[in-house]
Amino acid sequence: MTPRLFVRHTGDAWAPEHALDLPEGAARHAQVLRLQPGDALTLFDGRGGEWAAEVLSMGRKEVSARLLQHLDVDRELGVRVTVALGMPTNDRMDALVEKATELGVHAIQPLVCARSVLRLDGERAGKKVAHWQSVVESACEQSGRTRVPEVRPVLSFKQWVSTAAVAEPGAVLSFAPQHHVHDWLQDHLEGAAGSSSPVSFLSGPEGGLTDEEEAQAKAAGWVPVGLGPRVLRADTAPLMALSLVGGLMRHAQG
Repeated sequence: MTPRLFVRHTGDAWAPEHALDLPEGAARHAQVLRLQPGDALTLFDGRGGEWAAEVLSMGRKEVSARLLQHLDVDRELGVRVTVALGMPTNDRMDALVEKATELGVHAIQPLVCARSVLRLDGERAGKKVAHWQSVVESACEQSGRTRVPEVRPVLSFKQWVSTAAVAEPGAVLSFAPQHHVHDWLQDHLEGAAGSSSPVSFLSGPEGGLTDEEEAQAKAAGWVPVGLGPRVLRADTAPLMALSLVGGLMRHAQG
């Protein structure tokens, strides 16, 4: 397969024959792959579509590429899905971010909830978000996505529930559901194929949301939904919900 690299857009105009210097991470990747001038690359900047390109020059640390042709490909779900989640611990969060990106998530909102084991704030939270954003970019390179999801700054549940994001009600993954998530999604996505109608999920940490947290979400208009008779881990539940969105959107689009 042609190596596929993310190059963050910096404001310069991309056009055929345009030469650009790859950023450090992408350049290191090209060097590890032992690419040579003339070798094919696929580059994308997260704004949609991708570019057929070729290696222009290889230095000890610097790598440049020439853009050849813009490819108007779209591999997104067709609906924006945001997942607000009580962060599971360390490695599980890394894996969740990676897999959610592969499954098409639009944005991830990390939360510190009452039962959260992983508690982040200040500089440590900022470093973790930057790390997870890097995980997202790598997952986009691997999965073929052309738009890069956003990992938002860490918030406490109390902060999050007072933000404008809660004004667009979604579904709470709940142990006391009013609907199965499949049924809720079918109603929510009806007629959404090809539109920008958003979907939002709220998922708790290990041990789930407290009754108070769930009540606050319900008061804001969020609907408790279930994932079936089995109890899923904090890093599994939102991935199942995302998978259902993908399946239903594919069915709606034929």
